[in-house]
Amino acid sequence: MPRSVDAGVTDVVVIGAGQAGLSASYFLRKRDVDHVVLDANPAPGGAWLHRWPSLRMRTVHGIHELPGMPFEQPPPDAPANEAIPSYFARYEQLFDLPVLRPVTVTSVVDDAPLLKVETSAGTWTTRGLINATGTWRRPFWPHYPGQSTFLGRQLHTADYRGPEDFAGKRVVVVGGGASATQLLLELAPLAAATRWVTRHEPVWREGPFTEDYGRWVVGMVEERVRAGLIPRSVVSVTGLALTDQTRAAIASGVLQRWPMFTRITPTGVEWESGDRFDADVILWATGFRHDLDHLTPLRLRGPGGGVQVEGTRVVHDPRVHLVGYGPSASTIGANRAGRSAVRELVRDLGRDLGLGPASLDRVTHVRTRPSARLV
Repeated sequence: MPRSVDAGVTDVVVIGAGQAGLSASYFLRKRDVDHVVLDANPAPGGAWLHRWPSLRMRTVHGIHELPGMPFEQPPPDAPANEAIPSYFARYEQLFDLPVLRPVTVTSVVDDAPLLKVETSAGTWTTRGLINATGTWRRPFWPHYPGQSTFLGRQLHTADYRGPEDFAGKRVVVVGGGASATQLLLELAPLAAATRWVTRHEPVWREGPFTEDYGRWVVGMVEERVRAGLIPRSVVSVTGLALTDQTRAAIASGVLQRWPMFTRITPTGVEWESGDRFDADVILWATGFRHDLDHLTPLRLRGPGGGVQVEGTRVVHDPRVHLVGYGPSASTIGANRAGRSAVRELVRDLGRDLGLGPASLDRVTHVRTRPSARLV
């Protein structure tokens, strides 16, 4: 357990040391802003620490290097939950980022004009907050009639460890995202039978993910967060990539989509039409929700269920910035959001930080003070 800490006032607290949090810390250091990064994980790596062990680098999509340090591509068969955390660890060390772990943030409360960040290791008081907690700690489990009566195993992708657990089993995979299709392709060769179930008809996307298309996707997601609505998933906008592997799986019937069942029975699932599928396992590949419960005391959520955000700044409390939320919930988007959040915080808090207007665009050498670690 970490020792208790009362750190007094710091300029900025960053919550989370994944891609977005490390990016924000990097840009805070470059602007010479005093800050601390609080990470709940026991080791570097962010959400990548929790990816299923059988996920290999050859099947990982959308890796983007952190600012200031190239990402040397690991061997294709390297486990993603080892290779990418190793990169994050080297990054923290190279730039001597002030990451404290393991520290769980329990709540953030208003202590105007400051914020109090209450944690498992004590309380920090800060002028600005960059929240980069992502989603991995909040897997989403939908509820269907009869779910509690199922006699087989139910698990979420957060609990998935590899295809061997499904050998000889009849498996229902629920979800229309990339994780659902990846896991289905991985476990189907070992399973006795599989059935893929989604709420909506899948949309398959052909062709490259161009820069123009990427901007359109970001715009679609950004429109919702500006309105204070719950962000849409990326795949709901982009569709699923149609590759040689997925084409073969569609042709073989592995990726034959069924509509959502209406009920779960003790031995499987059943549709309104009377069709049934006997199952040993239901795998819920139903995504995650943003981990924002610790911000509840600030009352940031609006009537639409989401947090209204302009860029990264929370409209109703400009002391708070959300990175890795909405349009920045991707590796490349997280980097940009980290830089944007820091720039806006420096602009808004510049007088309190003792920074003049000339500091807004300066790039300073990274300071080499000792890393902060809780042991």
